Amino acid sequence: MSSSSSDPEKLMAKADKLTKLSFTRWNADWKSATALYEQAAIAYRFRKDNEKAKDAFEKASKGQEMISSPWDAAKHMESAGAIAKELGLWNEVSDFYRRASEFYRECGRSQPASDALAKGASALEDKAPEEAIKLYDDACALLEDDGKEQMAFDLYRAAANLYVKLEKYSDAAAFHLRLGSAADKCNAINSQCKGYLSAIIIYLYAHDFQQAQKCYNDCSGVQGFQSSDQNRCAMKLLAAYEEGDAEEIKRAAQSTAINHLDHVVIRLARKLPTGDLQAIKKDLGGDDGDELDEDDLT
Repeated sequence: MSSSSSDPEKLMAKADKLTKLSFTRWNADWKSATALYEQAAIAYRFRKDNEKAKDAFEKASKGQEMISSPWDAAKHMESAGAIAKELGLWNEVSDFYRRASEFYRECGRSQPASDALAKGASALEDKAPEEAIKLYDDACALLEDDGKEQMAFDLYRAAANLYVKLEKYSDAAAFHLRLGSAADKCNAINSQCKGYLSAIIIYLYAHDFQQAQKCYNDCSGVQGFQSSDQNRCAMKLLAAYEEGDAEEIKRAAQSTAINHLDHVVIRLARKLPTGDLQAIKKDLGGDDGDELDEDDLT
């Protein structure tokens, strides 16, 4: 192999020249240029010159777009996104994976389009969690719009777990309820019931008994949930809260139904009860000191 064919700098220069119009070149040769960009990207990666490899992959993606090959354009964008993560260029990570997703959508492929967004979200969880949430949300929506809700279950859980990490418990519960709704559409009853129980536990952990009770009442109208182990577990938890019985809450939190939930939810359940149980009991009218006098009808 000659030095010019292995030197990424020369490959890039040659490719750039092929894409520029001049008096002697009236049409850009994107096909030849794209092949050179791809060779340069690999050579830069081999040299561990990641910044230049990222730029080469981005140009290779542009080339594939110009020659009407969105699938390969998406693949190169994902490669650029992975390198951006290694370089800690978090804004670029989101941009590259979103653009990759757009190319996959041009191919009519919702699954890889969603996967690209999920990869970006996973890469950003620690450094840009709010953007990661948006990516997870969009990834779920792509599958929902294509009637592939069952493929989104792990994404709902990932988003919910990230919300728990951010201590945004209502949002976390909402994603588990969204999972439950999606599971209902594809008759995945076990996943549906797990989603409902997870939401109830998260509300209880956030010491929002009223919302937990409302959530339970709403979910109890779903036939599949009514006869489930998850329903019975939720009933025991809520009844123990109503009685202000901390020991019973702890026993209920050890149930088999909870053991089969996501590990993040299990950890929350093991920490129950949180907050002032007597305050809940008082709010429910169980400890207000005013007992009903059956002879007093005024």
